[in-house]
Parts: sequence; C-alpha cells; structure tokens
Amino acid sequence: MFGGCIMKFEKLSENKIKITLTSQDLKDKNIDFHSFMSNPLEKQDLFLDILEEAEEEIGFEFKDYPVRIEALAMANGEFIVTVTRVVPDSKNLHKKVSVKRKNTKIDSKYAIYKFASFDDYCNFVKYLKNHNLSLSYKVAKNILLYLYKEDYYIVFDNINLKYSNIAKFNSAIIEFAKFISNSSLFICKLLENGEIIMNNNAIKTGIKYFK
Repeated sequence: MFGGCIMKFEKLSENKIKITLTSQDLKDKNIDFHSFMSNPLEKQDLFLDILEEAEEEIGFEFKDYPVRIEALAMANGEFIVTVTRVVPDSKNLHKKVSVKRKNTKIDSKYAIYKFASFDDYCNFVKYLKNHNLSLSYKVAKNILLYLYKEDYYIVFDNINLKYSNIAKFNSAIIEFAKFISNSSLFICKLLENGEIIMNNNAIKTGIKYFK
C-alpha cells in the first residue's frame, strides 16, 4: 500500500520488475495523466517512492544501482511501469534514475516491437500459450517477424481493435519486447533492409512450434 494506493508488483527477473498502476493510484497521489507521462521532475519523485515500496514488497533493492524505468499507458486505463536494475562493472556505484515515457496509440493500424534475441520471441509466445492467450494471433490480420541488424522485429499490420484480450496482450508483450513504432515508414525499412523470418502469422506459428 502506497499513500492509499494499491499497486501490483511482479518480479520478472533478478534485475527487472513490473509495476501496474491505475488512474485512481495517480489521483490519490494528486498526479494527472499529463504530469505522469510528461513531467520528469514530478515523475522521478513518484518513482523513487514507488521503488521504495517495491523494495518493501518484493525485496527489489535499488539504492546502490542505476535504474532504468519505462512507463507505458495501456488501453484499459492502467499504467505499466517496467523497472530494470542496471548492474555496472565498476565498484563505484552511483544511483541514477532515467525515465522513458511511452504512450501507444491503440487506434493505430500498425505496431512494431523489437526483441533483443530470438529466445525472447520464443519466451513471449510460450508465455501467451501458458497464460490462456493462445488466440492472440487474432490481434492483427498480418503478423510478421523480421531480422534486422541482429534484432528481431514483430510487425502487427491491420490491428484488430475488437480483439477481446487486446489489453492483456499489450501488457504481456512489453515484458519481452520494446515498442518501436506504429509508423508504416519503419515497416518499409524492414521490407527493404530486413530479412523476413516468419510471414504466416508469427504468433500462431510460434505457439504451434515452440513449446
């Protein structure tokens, strides 16, 4: 419990956690949506308080580490905050908080996400299968996987906004991939310079073959 707010903490790995907040959480902290997504000073103070709460709730220590934070506004009104603890090689550690703000447009026709490795893509489709999201291949008419400059990009073309679990799907994918763009121009770049890995619904294919 934080200032009357109820937040959900989930540990994704040893150095990464996910925090889910609602619009009511922001109201209880007297922070509106615009401030949350654009005001770096106010956000940083809020995040330091949230990180202290995460340390109490799930033992996520941050005081001696640099921390990278990404905030994403979801379609259902929730806010997903992903916190990554960066473990440097140097023994001279200084706490530094960097904040990235994202606001995906759910009315966009396209969406592109980047996986750091093919294993991340495999883990993503396994997650969908194990969490009753096997029908996520219906989230878009065309779902393609590209290899470009040693990274893997999944492209959603002609997104189906009526897909019933689109909010859960959006929440799931940001645990494994980074949102890149919803522009058709980036898709053209992938078409010209990338190598297509799967062109027949990359989610349906992945769920079928990667168990």
